[in-house]
Amino acid sequence: MNGKTRTIVAALLALMLVLAFVPGCTTEKESDSDEPTNGDNGAETPTTDVKAAMITDTAGLGDKSFNDLTWQGFEQAEDELGVQVEVLESATINDYESNLDQLALAGYSPLVATGFMLTDTVSKVAPMYPDTMFINIDGFFDPVPPNVVGVGFKENEGSYLAGVVAGLATIDTFDDRLNDQNVIGFVGGMDVPLIRKFQAGFEAGAKSVNPDIKVIALYTGSWSDVAKGKELGLSLIEQGADVIYAAAGGCGEGTVRACQEKGALFIGVDADQYNTIANSGDVMLTSMMKNIDVVVFDLVKAMVDDEFPAGTMQVFGLKEGGVGLAPWHDFDSKVPQSIKDAVDKATDDIISGAVTVPEAL
Repeated sequence: MNGKTRTIVAALLALMLVLAFVPGCTTEKESDSDEPTNGDNGAETPTTDVKAAMITDTAGLGDKSFNDLTWQGFEQAEDELGVQVEVLESATINDYESNLDQLALAGYSPLVATGFMLTDTVSKVAPMYPDTMFINIDGFFDPVPPNVVGVGFKENEGSYLAGVVAGLATIDTFDDRLNDQNVIGFVGGMDVPLIRKFQAGFEAGAKSVNPDIKVIALYTGSWSDVAKGKELGLSLIEQGADVIYAAAGGCGEGTVRACQEKGALFIGVDADQYNTIANSGDVMLTSMMKNIDVVVFDLVKAMVDDEFPAGTMQVFGLKEGGVGLAPWHDFDSKVPQSIKDAVDKATDDIISGAVTVPEAL
């Protein structure tokens, strides 16, 4: 496809997207009145000209992980700020550029590209639309384009806490599924530096409290292959692992089911997966949370307030409240206070700088 044809196709796609919103706009005008528009609480719905859109990576919505968390931030921005929101899902990596083109031409700004896999595309597309602001979750730029915000998280720090939990749990007796083999497992998704960062923090945390522990790591090569996640979970349990931490997107649900079938405990990732993976409470020890929804909402709000930090990298760790552990939920009364105290100490040590968590193996 030559440049002229590509421009025409992108413009037609943008026109189709704009036309899709016309009925909704008409309805809003017809219902105009002097009455409050936010239910019966008397509060008026906030208004803004900001239109924000999200582009998923190939895991899409429903991943119970970072795409869903990004969308939660959008829903909050819609409810609390009156921002018009839209999302386009990417079935394949070939959809990234056309989705960004389509939304930029339709007047959306900021555009949130979810996942490090979109970083190259954002770097290519952003200069084409200098008046459009872009946010790339897990995107790292050097230098940062002037209309882009790269958002990074110190996943290694949160994973270190998960490792402290797993490293102590496997030598404790607070649950019948904990054995005497001193082995824990890690299930990664794509074998890329970002996920190795999770693994590095997890292993470091486990060995900080249990130097003799064995950590076995396996990778699914996917973000959405639930069956593969279960297969690797079963393999880890067969090798003696009694606590498994998964940083593998939707694959983690399969690992949860393996833990339930064969008797092991699970640590979730990104979201509080006790709430996102149905009927998982019997094995869900905790989750390592990335507060993507909070960060996305704050950046969209910054756009509304004309305070958007364009051209910067924003990195969030334990100190900034960007990562941390979820509540213990069903395990709250089972987990010994000694483990809870060890997590608190590790948190304090990382924030103070007494402990530096490795980013790579």
